[in-house]
Amino acid sequence: MRIKSTTVVRSVKRRLIAGGCPRSIKVGHAGTLDPLASGLLIVLVGRGTRWCERLMAREKEYLATIDLSRSSPTDDLEVEPVPHDGPLEAPSRERLEAILAERFSGTIQQRPPTFSAIRVDGKRAYASARAGEKPELKPRPIIIHQITILEYAWPNLSLDIRCGKGTYIRSLARDIGEALTGLPGVLTALRRTAIGPYRIEHSTELDALPVHMTTADLVPLPEES
Repeated sequence: MRIKSTTVVRSVKRRLIAGGCPRSIKVGHAGTLDPLASGLLIVLVGRGTRWCERLMAREKEYLATIDLSRSSPTDDLEVEPVPHDGPLEAPSRERLEAILAERFSGTIQQRPPTFSAIRVDGKRAYASARAGEKPELKPRPIIIHQITILEYAWPNLSLDIRCGKGTYIRSLARDIGEALTGLPGVLTALRRTAIGPYRIEHSTELDALPVHMTTADLVPLPEES
């Protein structure tokens, strides 16, 4: 079961207080993870919280799995996906590679998911969607630095994606499906593996953190080293 990014922040703060830090110590994170996603979450402490915006602006890397034979209103597994009606022809790997290079590389226009936290007319899009409304979300520019096929066995496609700030991997799943089959795909798995120079293989799992944390257990930002 996934835990919320805010739950991780609260857990780290409790450990720091238990280790002798003042209750007023600031703790935050540099970019939330979707509830169904796993992977790297940078937790910022004390003066490090000032770096939040700068870290959120760095490029990110994800491992994503897409099902090209089903779709979902949320573009992921938050709502049970439904199979597309009728037979679908499996695109060749060559066609897939060509589509990714031509339409999903560099600066592209992306329409955010209907179920997102973006505000439309002062209301969160997901709140409007859950109320049965159809919020209009306009496409906006994003940057895909690199998109690489890791595995392709129809209908499942696994990708390694390096992208800029504001990229919705759920929207990529939807749009790649539409580009290949004429019907939206659905994101079935997502793992964030890097934010700027910080990589998941150098991270520490939450359960492995000391119950009584001190500043000696923290990793300084490079700019503060």
